[in-house]
Amino acid sequence: MTSALVTAAVRTPHIDVAGLSPLIALAVGGMLALLVGIFLGRSARNVTPLISLLAIAASIGLSIWQFGEGKSVVADALAIDDLTLTLNFVLCATGIAAILLSWRSRAASVAGHPEYYALMMLSLLGMLVLVGSQNLVTLFIGFELLSIPLYVLCAAEFRKEGSLESGLKYLIVGSVGSATLLYGLALIYGATGSTDFAGIDRALAGGINGDVLLLSGIGLTLVGLAFKASVAPFHQWTPDVYEGAPTPVTAFMAVATKVAAFGVLLRLFDTALVNAQLDWAPIVAALAAITIVVGNVGALSQVSLKRMLAYSGVAQAGYLLCGLVVGTQLGVKATVFYLAVYCAMNVAAFAVVIARERASEYGDELPAFAGLGRSNPLMAWPMTIALLGLAGIPATAGFIGKFYLIDALVDGGYAWLGIVLVVGSMISLGYYLRVIAAMWMGERSGDVTPVRTAAPAPAGGSAGTPPVMAGGSQEADAELARSSKLEPEVVGVAWIATAVVLFFGIIPSPLFELAGKAGSVFTGIF
Repeated sequence: MTSALVTAAVRTPHIDVAGLSPLIALAVGGMLALLVGIFLGRSARNVTPLISLLAIAASIGLSIWQFGEGKSVVADALAIDDLTLTLNFVLCATGIAAILLSWRSRAASVAGHPEYYALMMLSLLGMLVLVGSQNLVTLFIGFELLSIPLYVLCAAEFRKEGSLESGLKYLIVGSVGSATLLYGLALIYGATGSTDFAGIDRALAGGINGDVLLLSGIGLTLVGLAFKASVAPFHQWTPDVYEGAPTPVTAFMAVATKVAAFGVLLRLFDTALVNAQLDWAPIVAALAAITIVVGNVGALSQVSLKRMLAYSGVAQAGYLLCGLVVGTQLGVKATVFYLAVYCAMNVAAFAVVIARERASEYGDELPAFAGLGRSNPLMAWPMTIALLGLAGIPATAGFIGKFYLIDALVDGGYAWLGIVLVVGSMISLGYYLRVIAAMWMGERSGDVTPVRTAAPAPAGGSAGTPPVMAGGSQEADAELARSSKLEPEVVGVAWIATAVVLFFGIIPSPLFELAGKAGSVFTGIF
């Protein structure tokens, strides 16, 4: 009897290691990057990105292994299903692109390569936890795990005032978003008596739909997630943070956070809150329309390409909300499809921005792209195709994605919102075509070497001290000097992303079938 009691006391809960393996790969990769940095010091500069790439590749391989299993792990708090794994493919692709774009970046050098890549890996881990969450507690843990590393990454170039300002703004606004989200989740729990999505769904089916506590919780939760997804009017932080953050971090944040935010929005609203759709759908539809208008109009006056792409991202968030509002499997499929192609289009655009700001005295401003079609068509074509895709021009994946979203809206009874989407796409031509015209019709802007200032000689020191970058270290200065040449990894990222945009613009069926498998996990909607 005593032996049986001892055995029961030490019995551990079952842990599905196979189901958790995509997450474990990212966690182990982040820890290894830090450990290698401790033992190798500066020699880890080229090792830590390789470790990160291998960890992400392992997560992709393990996701393929688990695809179709449809598991719920950690006491049903986390779903390792086709939606989670499909979005993990998109997240990992974005992570690989961000690591390659960061390979010679000044941000990674200033912040320390091990810490920089470890933070990126941990943020990816938080995103994967978030999109797989089917419990309110897990949702908040994933939300914070993705956010906190990004606050630090935005301020990675801590010797630059703009980068520090970016990190501080994101920290403050992100904290407000987190507090709002947590308050909303608490109200939903108070109204339903459950933190599990399935338990919340059962409570709503029992007839508490009009409860004021529940509606307040849904509203606050939507606002908290809207901050992360850059949905208007909760988008004000986006242009400033995108402009000040290191551009590889901006590229990573612009795509990956949207994938994570919309992944959890789909799962929360189309699983736990699906029986309250009549309450939240009109509000989401209004937010989508406002976001489309605000994003596109705000981008028209921008000279900085990073700010323009930030406002473009706000408009794209409005398009993505269209797939959520209908609450159907077709809407889920269209949203997942558009998230994937949005990743490719934005990565291609940001890769070109990175190449130009390292080579031109104008940085990321429009004059840096003037005449690029004649001086460097190798980089002008990816930017052109990416912008045409974001505008929704036929023969690009962006057009196919918007077509599916409009189809879902019309099928779901929101044809008016489809008209808003089309009008927003027409407005977007005003700023996308301006960049394309500058590249192919503008006068060529001169490329320059990095601006250098001689360091003042210290007391008793030699006047011939090697110059350093203003506000930076000698290592960062040397790295930026090397970056004035076109890096093959940046060109490769730009062209691979461009090929994805063109391929799925002509042959969209493979990606739509994958998105269909992701949407099929929602058995409670049609």
